[in-house]
Amino acid sequence: MGAFLTVHLTINSTILHGQEAFQTAVDGLHLLAKVGLLTAVEIVFIFVPILFHAVLGVQIWLSGQMNVAAHTYGGNIRYTLQRIAGLITIAFILYHLWHVHWLGKPFGGGSFDPHDAAATAAAALEPWYLRLLYGIGVLAAVFHLANGVWTFLITWGVTVGANSQRWVGYVCAAFGIVLGLAGLGALNGFGSLSPEKQQERQATGHMVVRVDDAS
Repeated sequence: MGAFLTVHLTINSTILHGQEAFQTAVDGLHLLAKVGLLTAVEIVFIFVPILFHAVLGVQIWLSGQMNVAAHTYGGNIRYTLQRIAGLITIAFILYHLWHVHWLGKPFGGGSFDPHDAAATAAAALEPWYLRLLYGIGVLAAVFHLANGVWTFLITWGVTVGANSQRWVGYVCAAFGIVLGLAGLGALNGFGSLSPEKQQERQATGHMVVRVDDAS
């Protein structure tokens, strides 16, 4: 799941290099669809692991006792934030699947078209409040991943000493910051392509490419 999130946000961030770069990245991913493997890969390597992780996470949430108000040390705060970020991520994933994935089409969603990637992504994220909600969801997912990896390495005895835990924590924090910036950068890139932004640029006399004409 961590690999998927990293690849997904990295592909989205190619919009910062232009619409053609993003379309090329999307086309590369959807080569799996041409050989009939995309759905199987999504189910086996994305949906099933996410479902398992979500069920396990909710079980941990219900069985655990958060006492961060009484014990405000760093580890306890991270434990609480990890649980909160996990719940936000679950809600975000469900909305995201309905909003842009083909699974959402029967229910009025599924607004993303991989054959017209930049234009449909920009149109789906046109309202500023959606980009804000997506930003919150992306940051929650990235924090849950980065902090989760750091905690996993400690729990499973990979980083046993205080020094190794500290340095791996720096690495995980740096990874999370870079990935979070990539996700937020992508949202900003799609926002700059929205019809509303295009109209603002036209009003100020700048030459623009209409989203409707994007390929």
